[in-house]
Amino acid sequence: MRCYACSKLSLRVLCKQCIAELFVANIKTRTVGTLDVISFFRYSTLESLLHTKHKPEGYRIYKVLAEMTVKPFIEEFVESDDRDVYIVGIDEMVKNGYAHVALLTRAMKRPYAIPQHSALMAQNRVNYSGKSLQFRLENPRNFVYTGKSNIDVILVDDIITTGITLQEAQKVLLSHNVNVLFALTLADVEEI
Repeated sequence: MRCYACSKLSLRVLCKQCIAELFVANIKTRTVGTLDVISFFRYSTLESLLHTKHKPEGYRIYKVLAEMTVKPFIEEFVESDDRDVYIVGIDEMVKNGYAHVALLTRAMKRPYAIPQHSALMAQNRVNYSGKSLQFRLENPRNFVYTGKSNIDVILVDDIITTGITLQEAQKVLLSHNVNVLFALTLADVEEI
């Protein structure tokens, strides 16, 4: 197999050298409405890898990205906070045989971090990729939440663009008496 980033022979989808040199996390927090969104990379850094979510090899790539980012984050989080926290992925819809957001939430499973798979699903299947803010506002996701109430959650998604999706998800969760602590995303489109 070859490294997806540099094309050198590698046993992993991303070689150790690329992980160490090209994909060094630059953690950033952006506040959208009342929600803090923590992102690990700029979108431009991961763009080609993030687009693999539409392809079969995306399964392996998203697993590696989860190991590099959300897994160490949640390990540190639960080490300093021993309450139960639930992990809720944004619309864990299965496409191409897997749900890319579910790979991220699954990597976060720990004794005090409990994934709630497919608990927050969008009813609107409109593609937001490359669409304007106005389009996003006119075509809400219409989330349905089927998970537990009266819990603390961390929202998880792959990319934050405008933050509209995360705000809508937070609103739906709040209506079910769910406390959203913050959101995690792999990448933030905002370059500032």
